[in-house]
Amino acid sequence: MSLTLAIVGRPNVGKSTLFNRLVGKRLALVDDQPGVTRDLREGEARLGDLKFTVIDTAGLEEATDDSLQGRMRRLTERAVDMADICLFMIDARTGVTPTDEVFAEILRKRSAHVILAANKAEGAAADAGVLEAYGLGLGEPIRLSGEHGEGMTDLYTAIQPLVDKMAEEAASQDEEAAPETDVTVTEDESDEPPQGLEERARPTAAKPLQVAVVGRPNAGKSTLINRILGEERLLTGPEAGITRDAISLRIDWPREGGEATPMRLFDTAGMRKKAKVQEKLERLSVSDGLRAVKFAEVVVVLLDAAIPFEQQDLRIADLAEREGRAVVVAVNKWDIEENRQDKLRELKESFERLLPQLRGAPLVTVSAKTGRGLDRLHDAILRAHQVWNRRVPTAALNRWLAGMVEAHPPPAPQGRRIKLRYMTQAKTRPPGFVVMCSHPDKMPDSYRRYLVNGLREDFDMPGTPIRLTLRGQGSKNPYKGRREKNAGALAKHLGKNSGRRS
Repeated sequence: MSLTLAIVGRPNVGKSTLFNRLVGKRLALVDDQPGVTRDLREGEARLGDLKFTVIDTAGLEEATDDSLQGRMRRLTERAVDMADICLFMIDARTGVTPTDEVFAEILRKRSAHVILAANKAEGAAADAGVLEAYGLGLGEPIRLSGEHGEGMTDLYTAIQPLVDKMAEEAASQDEEAAPETDVTVTEDESDEPPQGLEERARPTAAKPLQVAVVGRPNAGKSTLINRILGEERLLTGPEAGITRDAISLRIDWPREGGEATPMRLFDTAGMRKKAKVQEKLERLSVSDGLRAVKFAEVVVVLLDAAIPFEQQDLRIADLAEREGRAVVVAVNKWDIEENRQDKLRELKESFERLLPQLRGAPLVTVSAKTGRGLDRLHDAILRAHQVWNRRVPTAALNRWLAGMVEAHPPPAPQGRRIKLRYMTQAKTRPPGFVVMCSHPDKMPDSYRRYLVNGLREDFDMPGTPIRLTLRGQGSKNPYKGRREKNAGALAKHLGKNSGRRS
């Protein structure tokens, strides 16, 4: 069975530190200032032989209005409702606060299984706080240190009985609810991949398509992902820069007239100009977003229709191209645009002029608020991923290369013409090609662009990054000297035979 554990508590009690220790990676941002975590972050945790899903939540605040703190609290309460076990953390050094008492009462009513943990409990300074925790009425507190890894055995001991109990309940329910089935599978039934997508590149439940949504602050990234998910899973609002962590979410995105596509969506923090990023926390958030771009397969660059293609948008798109990711450009807030035809024509012209390295990449208009254009965005992501995985046969490449050279021969620096002898595709994701030639260091960039643009057009690879490497092929004759070497060996052999005869 799949078990879910939500870590809840006041801000700055060490929830994200414990989360990172349980998942074995530094996934959640950690800082001394309170309120760093805002969204719900899930991870696959391991504690001894137990495997479960752990949820890192925002610090519980007493706000109940529509302020940012109030929205964060409602999101945390949602995590409490969906979790099987709640791990309620207090700061042992600070002791039990009135806020802790309020939330302990809430957890008693909303969660069936609550484990009380006193974090930062290393040393004698935490003894008083641990004793105070008994007064919350949630049982014996576990002394923990998420930073140093102390108390993990006690946490295992507290979780294990609950796991066994829930496994028994689930098994009994399955036996009662299991219907009698009589299914016949014929040989005609097959699970064929979508047209044009290679089987090895097809997203599966085990290997979902990794998609990162990036852009400037307040472009609507979290709202867009919520609309795709069909639920308010991510914290949103009019304030810029709400998202801090790069949150990954698993989804089977349905296709119109076809099966759903398994995807893992990464919501990232808004990326401002480097000169404006002063706070340490924002630098950490941007670094987390850049890491999501590096691990993604397709990057959706989300623009604001009111102010598209600003300098920072161009930098973000160029970053995705330099990292070798497939790129889809999506223009959000299209529902409030009035002159849509003129605006779309202007967007396409600006795209081709400002981002020539992504020539042909999909440009999609969407509205995260209304959900309009999501089907087009889905198709564009699949198309970009398909092109990103494209492989061209070597024979076709060399026929194409001969035609390109005949149409436009390479230059002749210092009177010696560069000869292009052979071409092959070395890799995919993104497509990478190697051309064996003479004098690769003298090849001008203009001719390299000529070849790359030809590959895009003739082999239907619009928008995807293409890596073209020129490699020198030595002009040394492999048969040079072999004649003299063979003659010497023959003379030596004859000399030995003549000595035997005498």
